[in-house]
Amino acid sequence: MALQKNQRIEIKFHGMSAEGMAVGRYEGEAVFVPLGAPGDRARVKIVKAAKTHAFGRLEQVLDPAPCRTEPDCPVYAQCGGCCFRHIRYQTELEVKFQRVKDALERVGGFQDLTLRPILPAPSPTGYRNKALLPLGQGPDGQLTLGFYAKNSHRIVDCPHCRLQPEEFRLVMEVFRDWARSYGDPVYDEVTHTGRMRRLYIRKAEATGQVLVCVVVKGSGLRHEAQLAQALRQAVPGFAGLVINSQSERTNVALGRRCRTAWGQGFIRDRLCGLEFDISPLSFYQVNRTQAERLYGIAAGYAALTGKELLLDLYCGTGAVGLSMAAKAQKLIGVEVVPEAVENARENARRNQVENAEFLCADASQAAKELASRGLGPDVVVLDPPRKGCAPQLVETVAAMSPQRVVYISCDPATLARDLRRFAQLGYQPQEATPVDMFPGTAHVETIVLLQRENS
Repeated sequence: MALQKNQRIEIKFHGMSAEGMAVGRYEGEAVFVPLGAPGDRARVKIVKAAKTHAFGRLEQVLDPAPCRTEPDCPVYAQCGGCCFRHIRYQTELEVKFQRVKDALERVGGFQDLTLRPILPAPSPTGYRNKALLPLGQGPDGQLTLGFYAKNSHRIVDCPHCRLQPEEFRLVMEVFRDWARSYGDPVYDEVTHTGRMRRLYIRKAEATGQVLVCVVVKGSGLRHEAQLAQALRQAVPGFAGLVINSQSERTNVALGRRCRTAWGQGFIRDRLCGLEFDISPLSFYQVNRTQAERLYGIAAGYAALTGKELLLDLYCGTGAVGLSMAAKAQKLIGVEVVPEAVENARENARRNQVENAEFLCADASQAAKELASRGLGPDVVVLDPPRKGCAPQLVETVAAMSPQRVVYISCDPATLARDLRRFAQLGYQPQEATPVDMFPGTAHVETIVLLQRENS
């Protein structure tokens, strides 16, 4: 008999889903439950029932799993940011490794692929160098500042996120105090009234510089000088206050126009021996320390000797390719976003990388451009978005006949699908390494080396 909504059951969890929910079976039917841990025996209330599976709410842990631990965040159960703070970090790593392994074997069909141990983060807390915090107003009229609850636009007020550095907590404290005395009305996304929309904070880990940005409807705030002065006094490394204008009636977080209200409109960080200027609109890896290690693995897979043409697709602001450029004869980066391409060119100039060229194009356009010059890449680096590569892109890369492809993925399922497509075109995966870039969350990065057959 299928499970019914509001039914209460006892169940033992045996694993975790890709979204970080505990998974168990009740009379053969899969049940997914947030905040459960693999090995728990628990009482669960069914909140949604489908034909083949159900979703439940954890009501009581009857027999806790050995991996269960007390969450270190008071709003963990309400906030939609983390999903693993109730289990030990070692168990989280095991769950993520198994997720990658299952995807490669079940979706990709790669039973014998060498899968290296997952690379853990040096610290599972304080690693985020970026926070984009929505602003709201509570029933008491006070400012709410935090994160959206899962699958909603309800803001969970959070004085300090454990994933963020101490400077972010100080910025949030200063902003709350300033808002009580001087703050403009908070934006209401239903009525499209008010002014203050988001608080956006970035930190350069290597230099300690902190950039604060307030996203507003309109062009500014009435008391910007007082906010800048308070931040200067309280926040170590505070480098600048920026106002970002987003007046559209949209959920898009940032507008395209920024104005520096005090100090400088960017911060400077170092990654893989290179310097990068980071503005509010710049793409930059959220976990710099792990990004540096991830790029190191990618460089090892690329195995450059100084003679190769390296093609970096989805290059963004150029960080991956530029970190390898010194070992290549030439680097060509490809990106469809014009602003990112200009940032990549500026990053190359700043770091005196003279063998790099960046094209504003898609992969097929870049392939035609290279062919017209009589060039063919020896190594291709791919770092696509979560949806992975379109089939045409896989075909385009294979048609360029590189010796090796280094694929950096943020989704194991789309990675496995794309690796299967590459294998059908003569590129077999040789080795994969999972990297935990985002402890506490369900996300996991994976780097894969593919080799052309008979190369």
